[in-house]
Amino acid sequence: MNLTRVAAMTAFLFSTGAGAASLGGPLNLADEGSFFVNGENVNTQYPGASLATGPGAPGRITVNQMYVHYRIPAASKALPVIMVHGSNHSGVTYETTPDGREGWATYFVRRGHPVYVVDHAGRGRSGFNPTRINEVRDKPGTNPSTLPTMFFGTHERAWVNFRFGPEYGKPFPNLQFPLEALDQYLQQLIVNSETALERGAAHTVDALAVLLDKIGPAVVMVHSQSGVYGVDVVRKRPQAVRALVSVEGGCENLGADDAKSAFAKVPFVSVWGDNSVGAKGTVNGDARRNRCLEAVDAIKAAGGRAAQIMLPSIGIAGNSHMMMMDKNNLQVADVVLKWIADNAAR
Repeated sequence: MNLTRVAAMTAFLFSTGAGAASLGGPLNLADEGSFFVNGENVNTQYPGASLATGPGAPGRITVNQMYVHYRIPAASKALPVIMVHGSNHSGVTYETTPDGREGWATYFVRRGHPVYVVDHAGRGRSGFNPTRINEVRDKPGTNPSTLPTMFFGTHERAWVNFRFGPEYGKPFPNLQFPLEALDQYLQQLIVNSETALERGAAHTVDALAVLLDKIGPAVVMVHSQSGVYGVDVVRKRPQAVRALVSVEGGCENLGADDAKSAFAKVPFVSVWGDNSVGAKGTVNGDARRNRCLEAVDAIKAAGGRAAQIMLPSIGIAGNSHMMMMDKNNLQVADVVLKWIADNAAR
């Protein structure tokens, strides 16, 4: 090993802040690593290269698996937290912020929680099944209309939908998102490739249930698109979900029956940032927020514990839909951590 080169690289990392700014000091871990859950072996006639033998020959592949990255604090004293990202994102959502500050994954560990960050089944590090795409390309007469739609939001959509501003290029005056690192953020966005799986997003719900079976009772945190996945996971494992934290997640599938049954003993909180009231051109506005408030009210009426936290109403202003990356992300994390401590039974 060239020690001169190592020393030079170390000096570069610290001079740019990469080694020091992304964490709030040393992080003492008992364990860290990754694994996969819920993979299934299937036969495919179209793995790739259009060859009868060699890399494109038919055979078995593993699909539907979900990637899990875990960090276990040395002084673990709190419930595990499973962090689930939203549309066009991966588990990077909860890691280092685009401008190099500490993310929620390590901050929650610092506060004593074992943290499990996932990539949706069929997306990112979980991989996806290319069979349907390759079949259209390689099988004569196959109708291209059978191809799955793989949604990838544009920069313009991301700006408005994630509430950086009312229109592309125009930020809200009090915005907390680090626009100086927008290029880093946009590079982490990825396509929703889970649509290539036979049952799409249902595999993520299944895999989260299996993850709970593996690690034991935990708090499940969902964001945006995965809000509805969290509700489905509570239905599947109400005894294992100690609380559901929904960060501007969808609640449209949480009905009155769920409030009386699955959520009878599962505390629920819907957390919302700023500038959602009256927001135009975004799904992260009045309709979604009000539907979550209805879900909160239904759970409370049924005798359960639920709340909607509007950050501006408690003096925290300017947060975007991506509040875990905002400049005050750790202040917001403290709000969530306090709610978990007050409401999630061990």
